[in-house]
Amino acid sequence: MTVDASIFRGLSAFSLTPADADGVVDTDAFAVMIDRLVAAGVDSIAVLGSTGTYAYLDRSERSRALACAVETVAGRVPLIAGIGAMRTSWVKELARDAERAGANGLLLAPVSYAPLTQDEVFAHFQATAAATGLPICIYNNPSTTHFSFSPDLVSRLSRVDNIAAIKMPLPADGDLTGEIEGLRSSCRAGLIVGYSGDWGAAPALLAGADAWYSVIAGLLPVSALRLTRAALSGDREATTAADADFGLLWELFRTHGSLRVMYLVAEQLGLGSGQPPLPIQPLDRSVGVAVAEAMEALAI
Repeated sequence: MTVDASIFRGLSAFSLTPADADGVVDTDAFAVMIDRLVAAGVDSIAVLGSTGTYAYLDRSERSRALACAVETVAGRVPLIAGIGAMRTSWVKELARDAERAGANGLLLAPVSYAPLTQDEVFAHFQATAAATGLPICIYNNPSTTHFSFSPDLVSRLSRVDNIAAIKMPLPADGDLTGEIEGLRSSCRAGLIVGYSGDWGAAPALLAGADAWYSVIAGLLPVSALRLTRAALSGDREATTAADADFGLLWELFRTHGSLRVMYLVAEQLGLGSGQPPLPIQPLDRSVGVAVAEAMEALAI
Protein backbone atom coordinates (compact mmCIF):
# COMPACT_ATOMS: atom_id res chain seq x y z
CA MET A 1 0.00 0.00 0.00
CA THR A 2 1.41 3.40 -0.97
CA VAL A 3 -1.29 5.66 0.47
CA ASP A 4 -0.49 7.95 3.41
CA ALA A 5 -2.27 6.36 6.38
CA SER A 6 -0.73 8.81 8.84
CA ILE A 7 -3.39 11.41 8.08
CA PHE A 8 -5.82 9.35 10.19
CA ARG A 9 -3.69 9.46 13.36
CA GLY A 10 -4.09 11.73 16.37
CA LEU A 11 -7.04 14.07 16.85
CA SER A 12 -9.44 14.29 13.93
CA ALA A 13 -11.96 17.11 14.41
CA PHE A 14 -15.42 16.49 12.94
CA SER A 15 -17.10 19.73 11.95
CA LEU A 16 -20.75 20.69 11.74
CA THR A 17 -21.96 21.83 8.32
CA PRO A 18 -23.93 25.07 8.74
CA ALA A 19 -26.95 25.09 6.42
CA ASP A 20 -30.40 26.65 6.18
CA ALA A 21 -33.74 24.82 6.40
CA ASP A 22 -33.52 23.89 2.71
CA GLY A 23 -30.07 22.31 3.08
CA VAL A 24 -28.14 25.15 1.45
CA VAL A 25 -24.69 25.31 3.04
CA ASP A 26 -23.59 28.59 4.62
CA THR A 27 -20.03 28.59 3.31
CA ASP A 28 -19.05 31.77 5.17
CA ALA A 29 -19.98 30.25 8.55
CA PHE A 30 -18.40 26.95 7.54
CA ALA A 31 -15.11 28.64 6.66
CA VAL A 32 -15.01 30.26 10.11
CA MET A 33 -15.50 26.88 11.79
CA ILE A 34 -12.84 25.18 9.68
CA ASP A 35 -10.29 27.97 10.16
CA ARG A 36 -10.68 27.73 13.96
CA LEU A 37 -9.70 24.07 13.76
CA VAL A 38 -6.63 24.75 11.64
CA ALA A 39 -5.54 27.51 14.00
CA ALA A 40 -5.93 25.22 17.02
CA GLY A 41 -3.55 22.67 15.49
CA VAL A 42 -5.74 19.58 15.17
CA ASP A 43 -4.13 16.65 13.38
CA SER A 44 -6.85 16.42 10.73
CA ILE A 45 -10.28 17.81 9.93
CA ALA A 46 -13.15 15.59 8.86
CA VAL A 47 -16.07 17.13 7.00
CA LEU A 48 -19.35 15.56 5.91
CA GLY A 49 -19.34 12.91 8.59
CA SER A 50 -22.35 12.24 10.80
CA THR A 51 -21.67 15.46 12.74
CA GLY A 52 -21.45 17.14 9.33
CA THR A 53 -24.96 15.87 8.48
CA TYR A 54 -23.84 14.38 5.17
CA ALA A 55 -26.95 12.23 4.90
CA TYR A 56 -29.12 15.37 4.78
CA LEU A 57 -27.20 17.14 2.01
CA ASP A 58 -27.49 16.52 -1.73
CA ARG A 59 -24.44 16.00 -3.93
CA SER A 60 -24.23 19.63 -5.05
CA GLU A 61 -24.26 20.97 -1.48
CA ARG A 62 -21.77 18.37 -0.35
CA SER A 63 -19.50 19.52 -3.18
CA ARG A 64 -19.92 23.18 -2.14
CA ALA A 65 -19.10 22.33 1.46
CA LEU A 66 -16.01 20.36 0.48
CA ALA A 67 -14.78 23.05 -1.89
CA CYS A 68 -15.12 25.59 0.92
CA ALA A 69 -13.23 23.34 3.34
CA VAL A 70 -10.41 22.70 0.85
CA GLU A 71 -10.04 26.40 0.14
CA THR A 72 -10.06 27.31 3.83
CA VAL A 73 -7.64 24.60 4.94
CA ALA A 74 -5.31 25.45 2.05
CA GLY A 75 -3.14 22.41 2.68
CA ARG A 76 -2.34 23.36 6.28
CA VAL A 77 -3.73 20.13 7.79
CA PRO A 78 -5.06 16.91 6.24
CA LEU A 79 -8.71 17.08 5.18
CA ILE A 80 -10.89 13.96 5.27
CA ALA A 81 -14.21 13.88 3.39
CA GLY A 82 -17.20 11.69 4.20
CA ILE A 83 -18.58 9.93 1.12
CA GLY A 84 -21.33 7.68 2.49
CA ALA A 85 -24.38 7.23 0.24
CA MET A 86 -27.03 4.64 -0.58
CA ARG A 87 -25.67 3.31 -3.89
CA THR A 88 -22.15 2.12 -4.67
CA SER A 89 -22.21 4.14 -7.89
CA TRP A 90 -23.01 7.30 -5.92
CA VAL A 91 -20.22 6.62 -3.43
CA LYS A 92 -17.72 6.17 -6.24
CA GLU A 93 -18.81 9.50 -7.73
CA LEU A 94 -18.45 11.20 -4.34
CA ALA A 95 -14.98 9.66 -3.92
CA ARG A 96 -13.91 11.04 -7.29
CA ASP A 97 -15.48 14.43 -6.44
CA ALA A 98 -13.49 14.55 -3.22
CA GLU A 99 -10.25 13.56 -4.92
CA ARG A 100 -10.68 16.21 -7.62
CA ALA A 101 -11.57 18.85 -5.02
CA GLY A 102 -8.34 18.24 -3.10
CA ALA A 103 -9.32 16.12 -0.09
CA ASN A 104 -6.52 14.04 1.43
CA GLY A 105 -8.57 11.08 2.62
CA LEU A 106 -12.05 9.57 2.68
CA LEU A 107 -14.45 8.32 5.34
CA LEU A 108 -16.95 5.67 4.23
CA ALA A 109 -19.96 4.32 6.12
CA PRO A 110 -22.12 1.52 4.65
CA VAL A 111 -25.35 3.48 4.27
CA SER A 112 -28.38 1.45 3.16
CA TYR A 113 -32.15 1.04 3.44
CA ALA A 114 -32.18 -2.73 2.96
CA PRO A 115 -30.04 -4.56 5.56
CA LEU A 116 -26.65 -5.41 4.07
CA THR A 117 -24.70 -8.65 4.31
CA GLN A 118 -21.01 -8.82 5.18
CA ASP A 119 -20.16 -9.74 1.59
CA GLU A 120 -22.20 -6.85 0.19
CA VAL A 121 -20.34 -4.37 2.37
CA PHE A 122 -17.01 -5.89 1.37
CA ALA A 123 -17.90 -5.46 -2.32
CA HIS A 124 -19.09 -1.89 -1.65
CA PHE A 125 -15.77 -0.89 -0.07
CA GLN A 126 -13.70 -2.80 -2.60
CA ALA A 127 -15.40 -1.03 -5.52
CA THR A 128 -14.96 2.36 -3.89
CA ALA A 129 -11.30 1.75 -3.11
CA ALA A 130 -10.69 0.85 -6.73
CA ALA A 131 -12.29 4.11 -7.88
CA THR A 132 -9.91 6.45 -6.04
CA GLY A 133 -6.28 6.90 -5.14
CA LEU A 134 -7.13 8.40 -1.74
CA PRO A 135 -6.77 6.47 1.53
CA ILE A 136 -10.07 5.35 3.06
CA CYS A 137 -11.13 5.10 6.68
CA ILE A 138 -13.81 2.49 7.40
CA TYR A 139 -16.64 4.19 9.29
CA ASN A 140 -18.00 1.58 11.70
CA ASN A 141 -21.07 3.30 13.15
CA PRO A 142 -23.81 0.74 13.82
CA SER A 143 -25.95 3.21 15.77
CA THR A 144 -26.68 5.12 12.55
CA THR A 145 -26.13 2.57 9.78
CA HIS A 146 -27.55 -0.45 11.65
CA PHE A 147 -24.74 -2.52 10.20
CA SER A 148 -22.19 -4.32 12.37
CA PHE A 149 -18.78 -5.16 10.93
CA SER A 150 -17.69 -8.66 11.88
CA PRO A 151 -14.03 -9.14 12.88
CA ASP A 152 -13.59 -11.23 9.73
CA LEU A 153 -14.94 -8.45 7.52
CA VAL A 154 -12.64 -5.85 9.09
CA SER A 155 -9.70 -8.22 8.55
CA ARG A 156 -10.63 -8.74 4.88
CA LEU A 157 -11.11 -5.02 4.26
CA SER A 158 -7.78 -4.14 5.88
CA ARG A 159 -6.08 -5.99 3.03
CA VAL A 160 -7.83 -4.00 0.28
CA ASP A 161 -5.58 -1.42 -1.38
CA ASN A 162 -6.35 2.16 -0.24
CA ILE A 163 -8.12 1.08 2.96
CA ALA A 164 -5.91 2.56 5.64
CA ALA A 165 -7.87 3.04 8.86
CA ILE A 166 -10.98 2.18 10.83
CA LYS A 167 -13.17 4.39 13.02
CA MET A 168 -14.59 2.13 15.74
CA PRO A 169 -17.48 2.61 18.15
CA LEU A 170 -16.84 1.99 21.83
CA PRO A 171 -17.09 -1.73 22.65
CA ALA A 172 -20.22 -2.76 24.55
CA ASP A 173 -18.18 -4.77 27.06
CA GLY A 174 -15.71 -1.93 27.64
CA ASP A 175 -12.71 -4.09 26.77
CA LEU A 176 -10.81 -1.58 24.67
CA THR A 177 -7.42 -3.21 25.19
CA GLY A 178 -8.72 -6.61 24.10
CA GLU A 179 -10.49 -5.21 21.08
CA ILE A 180 -7.48 -3.21 19.91
CA GLU A 181 -5.17 -6.18 20.36
CA GLY A 182 -7.64 -8.36 18.43
CA LEU A 183 -7.81 -5.89 15.55
CA ARG A 184 -4.03 -5.60 15.36
CA SER A 185 -3.53 -9.35 15.37
CA SER A 186 -6.15 -10.08 12.70
CA CYS A 187 -5.73 -7.11 10.37
CA ARG A 188 -3.01 -5.99 7.99
CA ALA A 189 -0.07 -4.47 9.83
CA GLY A 190 -0.29 -0.70 9.87
CA LEU A 191 -4.08 -0.34 9.86
CA ILE A 192 -4.84 2.80 11.88
CA VAL A 193 -7.30 2.04 14.70
CA GLY A 194 -9.26 4.98 16.09
CA TYR A 195 -12.41 5.48 18.13
CA SER A 196 -15.47 7.69 18.22
CA GLY A 197 -17.82 8.03 21.20
CA ASP A 198 -16.23 11.08 22.78
CA TRP A 199 -16.85 10.03 26.40
CA GLY A 200 -14.69 6.97 25.76
CA ALA A 201 -11.82 8.81 24.09
CA ALA A 202 -9.56 8.94 27.14
CA PRO A 203 -9.65 5.20 27.91
CA ALA A 204 -9.43 4.33 24.19
CA LEU A 205 -6.28 6.37 23.67
CA LEU A 206 -4.73 5.10 26.89
CA ALA A 207 -5.50 1.55 25.75
CA GLY A 208 -3.41 2.09 22.64
CA ALA A 209 -5.75 3.52 19.99
CA ASP A 210 -4.04 5.56 17.28
CA ALA A 211 -6.71 8.21 16.94
CA TRP A 212 -9.69 9.99 18.43
CA TYR A 213 -12.31 10.79 15.77
CA SER A 214 -13.91 13.53 17.78
CA VAL A 215 -17.26 15.28 17.65
CA ILE A 216 -16.45 17.88 20.30
CA ALA A 217 -13.11 18.75 18.68
CA GLY A 218 -15.14 20.21 15.82
CA LEU A 219 -16.04 23.13 18.10
CA LEU A 220 -13.74 22.88 21.14
CA PRO A 221 -10.44 21.81 19.58
CA VAL A 222 -8.10 23.24 22.20
CA SER A 223 -9.67 21.29 25.07
CA ALA A 224 -9.84 18.15 22.93
CA LEU A 225 -6.17 18.51 21.99
CA ARG A 226 -5.22 18.80 25.66
CA LEU A 227 -6.84 15.43 26.34
CA THR A 228 -5.42 13.83 23.21
CA ARG A 229 -1.84 14.93 23.75
CA ALA A 230 -1.88 13.80 27.37
CA ALA A 231 -3.31 10.39 26.49
CA LEU A 232 -1.00 9.72 23.56
CA SER A 233 2.00 10.59 25.74
CA GLY A 234 0.80 8.08 28.34
CA ASP A 235 0.20 10.72 31.04
CA ARG A 236 -2.73 9.11 32.87
CA GLU A 237 -3.07 11.80 35.52
CA ALA A 238 -3.31 14.63 32.99
CA THR A 239 -5.63 12.58 30.78
CA THR A 240 -7.97 11.84 33.66
CA ALA A 241 -8.05 15.51 34.61
CA ALA A 242 -8.75 16.63 31.05
CA ASP A 243 -11.48 14.02 30.67
CA ALA A 244 -13.08 15.06 33.97
CA ASP A 245 -13.37 18.64 32.68
CA PHE A 246 -15.58 17.26 29.90
CA GLY A 247 -17.75 15.28 32.34
CA LEU A 248 -20.89 17.45 32.16
CA LEU A 249 -20.65 17.63 28.39
CA TRP A 250 -20.24 13.86 28.04
CA GLU A 251 -23.38 13.37 30.09
CA LEU A 252 -25.29 15.71 27.77
CA PHE A 253 -23.95 13.82 24.75
CA ARG A 254 -25.13 10.51 26.19
CA THR A 255 -28.54 11.89 27.15
CA HIS A 256 -29.45 14.00 24.12
CA GLY A 257 -27.13 12.83 21.32
CA SER A 258 -23.92 14.60 20.37
CA LEU A 259 -25.25 16.12 17.14
CA ARG A 260 -28.11 18.01 18.79
CA VAL A 261 -25.88 19.19 21.63
CA MET A 262 -23.26 20.45 19.19
CA TYR A 263 -25.71 22.96 17.76
CA LEU A 264 -26.13 24.42 21.25
CA VAL A 265 -22.35 24.48 21.78
CA ALA A 266 -21.99 26.39 18.50
CA GLU A 267 -24.65 28.83 19.65
CA GLN A 268 -22.81 29.40 22.94
CA LEU A 269 -19.66 30.15 20.94
CA GLY A 270 -21.49 32.64 18.71
CA LEU A 271 -20.90 30.56 15.58
CA GLY A 272 -23.52 30.56 12.82
CA SER A 273 -24.35 26.88 12.73
CA GLY A 274 -28.00 27.25 11.79
CA GLN A 275 -30.42 24.60 13.04
CA PRO A 276 -30.30 20.80 12.83
CA PRO A 277 -31.61 19.51 9.50
CA LEU A 278 -35.31 18.67 9.61
CA PRO A 279 -36.87 16.43 10.73
CA ILE A 280 -34.30 16.65 13.56
CA GLN A 281 -35.55 19.22 16.04
CA PRO A 282 -33.40 21.56 18.13
CA LEU A 283 -33.15 20.80 21.82
CA ASP A 284 -35.15 22.71 24.41
CA ARG A 285 -33.61 25.94 25.69
CA SER A 286 -33.26 24.39 29.15
CA VAL A 287 -30.60 22.09 27.70
CA GLY A 288 -28.79 25.19 26.50
CA VAL A 289 -28.41 26.27 30.13
CA ALA A 290 -26.81 22.92 30.92
CA VAL A 291 -24.51 23.28 27.90
CA ALA A 292 -23.40 26.69 29.18
CA GLU A 293 -22.58 25.14 32.56
CA ALA A 294 -20.65 22.35 30.88
CA MET A 295 -18.58 24.87 28.94
CA GLU A 296 -17.86 26.83 32.11
CA ALA A 297 -16.35 23.64 33.53
CA LEU A 298 -13.99 23.70 30.55
CA ALA A 299 -13.20 27.37 31.25
CA ILE A 300 -14.63 28.41 27.87
